Amino acid sequence: MTSAAEQMAANMSWSAFGKATELRQRILFALILLIVYRIGTYIPVPGIDNLALKQFFEEAGQGIGGILNMFTGGAISRMGIFALGIMPYISASIIVQLMTAMVPQLAQLKKEGQQGQKKINQYTRYGTVFLATIQAWGIAVGLEGASGVVIDPGLFFKISAVITLVGGTIFLMWLGEQITSRGLGNGISLLIFAGIIAELPAALFG
Repeated sequence: MTSAAEQMAANMSWSAFGKATELRQRILFALILLIVYRIGTYIPVPGIDNLALKQFFEEAGQGIGGILNMFTGGAISRMGIFALGIMPYISASIIVQLMTAMVPQLAQLKKEGQQGQKKINQYTRYGTVFLATIQAWGIAVGLEGASGVVIDPGLFFKISAVITLVGGTIFLMWLGEQITSRGLGNGISLLIFAGIIAELPAALFG
């Protein structure tokens, strides 16, 4: 008795895949957005001395910092515009889900179907911006505390770093939603997976 997976594998062929135009378009669309994500991890936050940053992470990039860096596809060690990654969105999603079970108004929204889910998603986005802003401010302050990493410390650097990092997270959130709706699979999961795979060889070597 063959399993469902074996039956599906037996029925698939390259010729059938070649005829699946929509599937190929979805895969291509997802790959293009993942490439955009990878390019963004190499675009640095303004006002950072890259050499000093590299030295700083060589000294302090082990442990939990190294793990977080892997989840963001190396964006933290390069202090790219996607340094926060998609983690604020995941945290906000978890918080909103927990609150849905405790707050009657949110529980009622969940029962309203698609319209209620849109409202919950909107609250999740607000929560993402709030969490990302707090984390971005903490990163900006931390970078200023690291000797020589910030070229011109001050309020202007903090504000520009917060805007850049929060904007990067919002853009990643949008990318994930686009991959989910027009690409292939769960966009947020694919972004996390792409980041891990990109940094896995260096992490294993380290």
